[in-house]
Amino acid sequence: MKGLVGIALAATLWVGTLHAADFTVSDIRIEGLEQVEPGVVFRNFPINGGDQISQQSLNEATQDLFQSGYFDDVELLRDGDVLVVRVKERPSVALIRLEGNDLIKEEQLRNALRQAGLDEGDIFRSSALDQIRLELLKVYNEAGRYSAIIDTNIENLSGNRVALNINIDEGKTAVIRHVNIIGNTAFDDKTLLGLFDSGLTNMWSFWTDNDKYARERLNADIEQLKSWYLDRGYLKFEVNSIQVSISPDQKQVYITISINEGQEYRYSSVDLAGSVGGLDLQSLQDLVLMKEGDLFSRKLVADSQKAILDRLGNDGYLFAKVNPLTEFVGEDQVGLKFYVEPGKLTYVRRIEIKGNATTADEVIRREFPQMEGSVARSSDISEMKKQLDRLGYFRTVSVDSQPVSGTDDQIDLIVSVEEQMLGEFTAGIGYSSAEGLLFQLGLQQQNFLGSGKSFGLNLNNSQVQTEYAVNFKDP
Repeated sequence: MKGLVGIALAATLWVGTLHAADFTVSDIRIEGLEQVEPGVVFRNFPINGGDQISQQSLNEATQDLFQSGYFDDVELLRDGDVLVVRVKERPSVALIRLEGNDLIKEEQLRNALRQAGLDEGDIFRSSALDQIRLELLKVYNEAGRYSAIIDTNIENLSGNRVALNINIDEGKTAVIRHVNIIGNTAFDDKTLLGLFDSGLTNMWSFWTDNDKYARERLNADIEQLKSWYLDRGYLKFEVNSIQVSISPDQKQVYITISINEGQEYRYSSVDLAGSVGGLDLQSLQDLVLMKEGDLFSRKLVADSQKAILDRLGNDGYLFAKVNPLTEFVGEDQVGLKFYVEPGKLTYVRRIEIKGNATTADEVIRREFPQMEGSVARSSDISEMKKQLDRLGYFRTVSVDSQPVSGTDDQIDLIVSVEEQMLGEFTAGIGYSSAEGLLFQLGLQQQNFLGSGKSFGLNLNNSQVQTEYAVNFKDP
């Protein structure tokens, strides 16, 4: 309503000034901007210098500026041949305060606000408050907090800014009252529900919270259910629907899962195909974990695919592809064929080391079974990380491979380490009736000065004797 009043006011001023005469704009001047960039106005204002304008075009231009959402008021005036656009900006959001959130982390809630179109620094739109509330409630509903309450209030600040205060009552997590599976004949309810982490209250619920509903956990349970069937021959298994009903008091949840089992499928054949270069196809066949007549199993297909890829990777084919394809044969049989594309032998162009502020490159490189310029082997790359971990010099170690741009047979290896303190200092003081006052001081340093060597110094002193000990080790 305010926008319509502004349009009507602008039109009245224009008619009063120009008597509804057409007018050629020589320039456009914008007044009233504080935080909004002039470019925002020009992008949403359809009139340009040199345009012949009328009362209708002015009304349409005013509406366009209002619809941009940046302004509370828009007024169009004439100064000679200059069109003056006078605006009143909507306030910007200087601060968003979240209070009462213990279960859900603040960053997750702020991400939900961004999805609703609101972040600190944005233009505030009062119409967005309902959307903000819905987005935050959605986050809590997914965590099973259907009784959560979101209250918002706006605090006016100086400089045409506002603070948005969001007060949250997280409520309590709804408890699962019943879980029902419909359509299962091959396996009973007890077997299938035993796969779920979600379930009814039992003696361990105080520790596992298994009876507290959470959408993420239920989705994981559904994936577990799919895997159970797909690993036991039911290749066409489907989940038809998942219904979650909430009690009127929003404290209890009823879950109904409708499934279609389909039928069991067995392998009519299991083969390998493709170009494997100098590799022995029979040796790859030995890595396949199923045979003709076995029940279909998605897990064994994935495990066989990984075993073949690992073998090819160890032989230097890091860009190899293995694609398992199935073909239905008859009513209850399926043919399986692994298409193998080893590609070219892969070579290591460069090994780059990052994060070693103290440790010398040489100390790290001498642990590498994989060398620059040699065939890249996945087993050697994995061994690189193990060897560096065994040194004990680093808190974390990672080895990443990056394809070299413009090639299909080269990679760079990026070795990233995070060093840790390795020095050990000991001191002690005591008294003995035989030796009098005793004093002990020790220093032991692994990876001394980043050289990979160890150095130690110990001093024991009393009124009877003084003992020095120095140790040095070069591995």
